[in-house]
Amino acid sequence: MRRSRITAYVTSLLLAGGLALAGAATEAQAATGGYVALGDSYSSGVGAGSYISSSGSCDRSTNAYPYLWNAAHSPSSFSFLACSGATTDDVLSGQLGTLSSSTALVSITIGGNDAGFADVMTTCVLSSDSTCLSRISTAEAYVDSTLPGKLDNVYDAISAKAPNAKVVVLSYPRFYLLGTTCLGLSSTKRSAINGAADYIDAAIAKRAADHGFTFGDIRSAFSSHEICSSNSWLHSVNWLDITESYHPTAAGQSGGYLPALTSNAS
Repeated sequence: MRRSRITAYVTSLLLAGGLALAGAATEAQAATGGYVALGDSYSSGVGAGSYISSSGSCDRSTNAYPYLWNAAHSPSSFSFLACSGATTDDVLSGQLGTLSSSTALVSITIGGNDAGFADVMTTCVLSSDSTCLSRISTAEAYVDSTLPGKLDNVYDAISAKAPNAKVVVLSYPRFYLLGTTCLGLSSTKRSAINGAADYIDAAIAKRAADHGFTFGDIRSAFSSHEICSSNSWLHSVNWLDITESYHPTAAGQSGGYLPALTSNAS
């Protein structure tokens, strides 16, 4: 009886150790392959400061989630190709060159510029409620009719060039904390803009799932950190540097986007 108990105890220790080693091996495998960061300004780090001078107008930041993930995990290679203003066509034409069969991880935010993000926000800041809502409706019609095919083209290309990679498609945040007193845009505009963010995120999530990619939803992390909150992780209109408007701060990159990538990368 005692021998059986000892045998069972030793076996359980070996099994536990084996599981721990297997988990460590899986994590190590995720870190040893190459990491390629694609996408637009939400991935390049516009609004987070500390821009890499060699990135030029792409405004890649050392505070952006791809740079932070690379520093924490030391993959075998790191290609930071996300660029401010990028569309799906820009990704296809200029961001896929370092993808290969040895790429282990790909992250991307894309689609917002295709749908006219900058023009939507400019219209809503400068125009009436009705004009803002009309422009949002036009953007949502584009999300229905055209964006899915554009995303398919990008996702197909990633799969073809990096067939062994884990691909994490990250969402866009809701911009406003609703139900609070807040200077600036009307509550009608704020609610409609949040709805538009949810609309495009739903479309992106559907296309990502259909391609077998992981959708990293950052919206819950940004909850209570939207514009109009007491601790916003997003810039409101920045008249001194208009490109930073409605983009995550360094805290938004480290507290919102980085955890979403980290939890979905392995």
